[in-house]
Amino acid sequence: MAITGRAALVALLGTLAALAFRTTTALLVIDGCIVAVVVADAALAASVRELQISRSGDTRIVLGQQGVTTLAIVNPGGRQLRGVLRDSWQPSAGASERTALRVTGGGHADVTTTMAPTRRGDKSAGRVTVRSLGPLGLAARQGSRAVPWTIRVLPPFLSRRHLPEKLAMLRQLDGQHRSLIRGQGSEFDSLRGYVIGDDVRSIDWRSSARRSDIVVRTWRPERDRRIVIVLDTGRTSAGRVAGLPRLDTAMDAALLLAALALRAGDRVDLLAIDRRVRVRIVGASRTEALPLMTDAMALLDPELAESDHDLVASTLLTIARQRCLVVLLTDLNSTALELGLLPRIGLLASRYQLLVAATADPRVTELAAARDDPAAVYAAAAAERAVADRARVAGLLRMHGATVVDAAPDQLAPALADAYLMLKAAGRL
Repeated sequence: MAITGRAALVALLGTLAALAFRTTTALLVIDGCIVAVVVADAALAASVRELQISRSGDTRIVLGQQGVTTLAIVNPGGRQLRGVLRDSWQPSAGASERTALRVTGGGHADVTTTMAPTRRGDKSAGRVTVRSLGPLGLAARQGSRAVPWTIRVLPPFLSRRHLPEKLAMLRQLDGQHRSLIRGQGSEFDSLRGYVIGDDVRSIDWRSSARRSDIVVRTWRPERDRRIVIVLDTGRTSAGRVAGLPRLDTAMDAALLLAALALRAGDRVDLLAIDRRVRVRIVGASRTEALPLMTDAMALLDPELAESDHDLVASTLLTIARQRCLVVLLTDLNSTALELGLLPRIGLLASRYQLLVAATADPRVTELAAARDDPAAVYAAAAAERAVADRARVAGLLRMHGATVVDAAPDQLAPALADAYLMLKAAGRL
């Protein structure tokens, strides 16, 4: 049984009335009456134990959007239930928990809980508590029970707004606005007359022999190429840039690249690695790859330990035995990469086309430009050192044939997509 604020108010008024009589007997009589009324009110409340509660609603919500779950409540008893329902969830689920409840005897009601999650991951429902008030509202019956439900909060894919623009660029390379590419490693498109400047290796000698002029083969970007996206979920991915962890920015860029590559007819695999392989999506169909990636990314959190680049290399060599594009989303941290990736870059570059993408901190650039006072000059020197270290690491990666993208958080996704399109246009995939 639960006592309401109204019962406390009645008890206070009864105490004041007893003080007016100034006798112990009056106090006992008044308090006894109040207790009897409260007990009777609780006894007349609808039973909570008989309620039948089930749940339905959303199982997937994109971060930044709202979702709903619905509790279906059946009251098999003969008394009307009037009270309050509390649907408890994890705090990060952003649930509206308390709701007024009224269910007629033998009837049913639906209670909707609105969710506005603030973090990715799985959010689990707690216990559902129902408080059934008596007719006078002085006391209530209360009971709790588990009504299990889990909602997965997916990454928001904010870079989706860039997709139409990148698809238009893709069509310009291979589609409605065709831009023919000559060279090795591309799909044959058509024949045309030779012009000065054409690669002599493109000459089709058999066709030229049947004609009075020299013709060359033209090519277009290939389809059905393989792309392996590797998310570094180690220590450096936990750093925040512009209010977001580097891992979240990398995931957003990976989603845009995957959506673009799948539209281009390429196959996309995903690995997330730190000290162990956290996510491994290999061989998914083009229709399933993006949903599987989004679902898996929802559960990723940075591991506060250095990534094992030996594991990265061995996993890549295991799943990708033929040449393909490997996109490594990491940080150009000189200490981490010089001890981790750089000693293995030669092996990986000899087997794959490498594309390394990292999130640059705009704040470092701002600090490097400040010269207002001695403290600002000291900060600028430190920022210049950090910029120089990143540039040196990027240069070492480029020396081994890797393409490097180092961009601010809001520019990383489109810059990575542009680098992919550039490689595709050059026939290097």
